[in-house]
Amino acid sequence: MATNIQETELTQEEKFQQLMKFIESNREKKGFLIPALHKAQEIFGYLPAEVREFVAEQMNIPVSTVMGVVTFYSFFRMNPVGKHNITVCMGTACYVRGAKKIVEAVENTLGIKPGETTEDRMFSLSIQRCLGACGLAPAIMIDHEVHGRMTPQKLEQVLELYK
Repeated sequence: MATNIQETELTQEEKFQQLMKFIESNREKKGFLIPALHKAQEIFGYLPAEVREFVAEQMNIPVSTVMGVVTFYSFFRMNPVGKHNITVCMGTACYVRGAKKIVEAVENTLGIKPGETTEDRMFSLSIQRCLGACGLAPAIMIDHEVHGRMTPQKLEQVLELYK
């Protein structure tokens, strides 16, 4: 079976079966929790409570151990992500030039706060300390494309490109 499986291609039961097979085939490996969680996130798109509990049960470890790893590493997600990720730079240059207003504009336009995803799963919002685009401040990144000199008005135009 292919490793990049789209969420809509498999039923929940099939996803859990795929994860169980992966865990079973690697159970004896030392330090296997992180690879198991990576695989779970690849299959499910994120790590909801029932997946975290399943991993703990299959690996015979406490759920608190799983949560400790999931919350420690920033690459694990406990909430679904959107098709497009909006990252607002909150570095010094961007902050001084109005990044807070950009965050507020995204919140008002899409009805989400940092760390959340729109109901239609089109957009997720995150904040980063620096995008390395200080000369373009305030800057945002949508997926892997930087948009500089952002204003609340320009934000609406940019978002239309991704709808």
